[in-house]
Amino acid sequence: MKTFEYANPKTLKEATALLATNQWGQAEVLAGGTDLISMMKDELVSPKRIVNLKNIAELGGIRKAGGALHIGATATLDDLASNKDVRDAYPSLVQAALGITSPQIRNMGSVGGDLCQRPRCWYFRNGFGLLAMKEGKSLVPNGENRYHAIFGGGPAYFVSPSSLGPALIALGAKVKLVSSTGAREVDVAKFFQAPQTADAREVDLKPNEILTEIIVPASKNRNATYEVRHKDALDWPLVTASVSVAMSGSKVTASKIVLGHVAPTPWSAAKAEAAINGKAITEETAEAAGAAAVDGAQPLSQNDYKLQLVKVAVKRALLAAAATKA
Repeated sequence: MKTFEYANPKTLKEATALLATNQWGQAEVLAGGTDLISMMKDELVSPKRIVNLKNIAELGGIRKAGGALHIGATATLDDLASNKDVRDAYPSLVQAALGITSPQIRNMGSVGGDLCQRPRCWYFRNGFGLLAMKEGKSLVPNGENRYHAIFGGGPAYFVSPSSLGPALIALGAKVKLVSSTGAREVDVAKFFQAPQTADAREVDLKPNEILTEIIVPASKNRNATYEVRHKDALDWPLVTASVSVAMSGSKVTASKIVLGHVAPTPWSAAKAEAAINGKAITEETAEAAGAAAVDGAQPLSQNDYKLQLVKVAVKRALLAAAATKA
């Protein structure tokens, strides 16, 4: 790890002033640090300045305002999973947070950090860059690709590592981004981006901006997250499905189904939504939606097993959502 300047601001205004740069790599923000510190140790990033956010009170906490849920960016994953308002109305977020099975990570890792963490692709983490290029060609299609994308691949083939992203998109959430010159709100669905160049980023965040909060609209939709994992110990899922369904009686009137760990961004399964809309959620209809979810997938040489996992995750997420209270 290379030497760096450490800044410990007490206000958001102070923090954004310390990030007044338009170039990545000059300064990085520190919240839980569970991703940034490991990347600095591996010298994947070597910022000249670290801006600590943990002592900025306005970035923490979880509150309701105007019917919406406001989740501070430095709230921990454990804060999220244990909050009563979240548990009552947004079980999909609780399930996603608890899917991170390490108590240490849940107590240190921040909600904002989960959305902004860099890809876990082993080519990227071993210095081959965001697009895993060598001699002008991607190493992924003919390489070790068992955990890579089956949707939206090329030129990037990594999968979005965010645990909360799919659930937040299904719930119609936004993020607030603040710089020294102002603030903007972005739909979480548009916050994640599939980079087209090696110098691009996977999220719509500028070097001089800080993600300050996540805003989840009030909703009576039934929602759930289901993850398929190789093991229960700390690891990233192989496939995730997060669903939010509006019901009229026993029938689905509208739905949002979002897949995780299958594409460079959380992946909206529009054909699965079309398959379940207007129907009651049963074993048969949920299974049909799962089958529709893999339409258009393009698995690589070693990851076609993910097709079956998508079918299972969508089916079980829908059945879990149907079993929750209206």
